[in-house]
Parts: sequence; C-alpha cells; structure tokens
Amino acid sequence: MDDERLRRWRLVLGGDADGTGCGLTGEDTRIDQALAALYRPENTAVAPRGSRRVNGPRSGGLGASAPSVARWLGDIREHFPSGVVQILQQDAIERLDLTRLLLEPEMLAAVEPDVHLVGTLLSLNKLMPDATKEAARAVVRTVVADMERRIGQRTTSLIQGALDRSSRINRPRHHDIDWNATIKANLKHYQAEHRTVVPERLVGYGRQRHGVRKDVVLCVDQSGSMAASVVYASVFGAVLGSMRSLKTSLVVFDTNVVDLTDQLSDPVDVLFGTQLGGGTDINRALAYCQSLITRPAETVVVLISDLYEGGVRDEMLRRAAAMQAAGTSFVTLLALSDDGAPAYDHTNAAALAALGSPAFACTPDLFPQVMAAAIQGVPLPVPEP
Repeated sequence: MDDERLRRWRLVLGGDADGTGCGLTGEDTRIDQALAALYRPENTAVAPRGSRRVNGPRSGGLGASAPSVARWLGDIREHFPSGVVQILQQDAIERLDLTRLLLEPEMLAAVEPDVHLVGTLLSLNKLMPDATKEAARAVVRTVVADMERRIGQRTTSLIQGALDRSSRINRPRHHDIDWNATIKANLKHYQAEHRTVVPERLVGYGRQRHGVRKDVVLCVDQSGSMAASVVYASVFGAVLGSMRSLKTSLVVFDTNVVDLTDQLSDPVDVLFGTQLGGGTDINRALAYCQSLITRPAETVVVLISDLYEGGVRDEMLRRAAAMQAAGTSFVTLLALSDDGAPAYDHTNAAALAALGSPAFACTPDLFPQVMAAAIQGVPLPVPEP
C-alpha cells in the first residue's frame, strides 16, 4: 500500500499510528485532532492549533466551553471544504450536545451557516436571550438568501411556464405559439416532397397578463423532525408568493394551526414565526386549509408532513379525499429536503396513495417540477423509491 493510501486510512481510522504504521505530522496532526475531538471524544482533547499529538490517554473532547468549541470550529473551516464543515457541525450538535452553546452570539459568529443549523436555531428561538436573536437572524438570513439565489429564478420560470401551458388557445399570436404541440397536432399534414409540415391548426399558450390564475396552499408540519422541510417550504412560499399569477397561502401546524401568509414577503420572518417541536394534528390543519379554498378546480394543496398523525386519522383521509373529489390537486410530500429517505408513517402514506395522492420525499431541486406538474394537471414526477 502506498504512503498516500496509508495516510488516508490513518486519518479515517484514527487512534495511534501503530495500527497502520503511518505517523502524522504538521497539518495532518491538526486534522486528526479535529476529527478525534468529535468522533473519539473519550480519548482525545482539543489541543491548541499547531501543537502535536502525544502518546498516552486523553480525556475531554470538545468539552462544554465556548472557547474550545470556537477554536474547533475555526480548525475545521481551515482544513475542510464547506460541505464537510456543515456535516461536522451537525454531528457535533447531535453527538456532543452543543445546542446550548448556540445561544451565545460569539458562537453564532463562528459557525458555517446551513439549513440544519437554521433548523436548530429555530428550535431554540423561544430560549434565546435578546442579545443572541439578532445574531441568529443574521445566520438565518444568510442561508435564506443563498437558497433564494439557487431556487428562485428556476422556480418562477417553471411555474410561469406551467401556468401558460395550462391554458391553451388555437389562435395564438406568433410569440405565443407552442411549436412542439403545433407540429404534433399537424403531423397528418406532412408534405413529403417539401419535407415540411403544413400547420393548419396553431396551438399556443393562453397568456393572461393580469389576474390570479391558480391558488396554492402550502400546509407544513412543523414538528421537530421536519425542520429542514420548514426552512425550504418557507423560502419556496416566499418565491411563489411573489408571483402575481398565484395566490399563495402558507399554513404551519403542530397541534395548533398558524397562518403565516401575511409574512410571506420575508421568509426570515416566516421562519421565526414557526415553533418547531410539539405534536401533530394533520386533520386540524387540513380543515383550516379547506376553509381557504374558494376555487377548488384552480387550487393546489401541498401537504408537507411525515404523516405521523396525532389527530383523527379517518377524518384526515376523508378531508383529503373530499378536496380531490372537488377538483383540487392534492400533493403529499413526506419531506422537502436533501436529507435522504425520511422516516414516515407508511400506513397513512399508502392510504393517501390509494386516494390518488402518492406520498413521496422531494428534494428542493425537484419541487419546482412537482409544482409545475400539479398546476398543469399532468402526472407528478414521482422519484423512484
């Protein structure tokens, strides 16, 4: 095995050099100490930057002091790329119970902002001292601004295209012609000698410049396990709320239901209006959403929940069925995040799927396509299980 592979295995396995026969020096020593402080805290301590590890038993790990954690955060940001830093931070919060340190403004200035950190801060919102809240809002605003840059333009483009395609006309202006649909509708008029299609019937988009075309209701479970979904849903809600062709409502729930529609202009305000944790009453939330529907056939309801219902299950299913029977598009997302396969209630998911609303996890990149399909009334791009 070559030296580089031995070095990598040594960093992966940790511990003393005896197992691989490979010693560490310089920057590798500091990387090893940063990883060991998190993943082997019973045997290691955070050493000052630049010091070398010595043989013998260690104790401590990151400890519970803000200075040692702040130093560790600086070390991992120096030695690892941003994506890895975010993973290490999240592991530190979960494995070493560092949540309380996030209530200190100095700590918030040292962390790498990401969606998981935002979820943690939102769960601590009610506990934060006033001195920390402004620092926390700055962290949340950084993450939200980055999300809006990544997803805003694509979401608006896909949704507007779906709105245009949901209204077809046969006498379009030239710039409103849907050439793909027009060619398909006129293939029988193909002229072989001229190698062309004679478009006897034009198909175009019915663009309506003014007025609301569709109503969208985002119904978001704010139980603790749905933190990342709440963050993404708030940003998407703000993007959809900025489109004049849509009337967008944002409803969050646990055992209570809160309508945050009037705060959609600022997703940071939306997020700090949520209260992560608590129970779940999906039936109660759907009852409120039903009260918002005035144009069933022009409405899309998106339920974002892991479906662990603490309310009346049979009534929840009846409400979902009633909305669909009235012509409303009803979409069930088990999660709106990049976190992989979520935990969810399989029985309730199967019951909703039997009603014609397949329940599936959705990444932020896929969500604009899901919304576009729901608006057009075409099959949803359900990912493979």
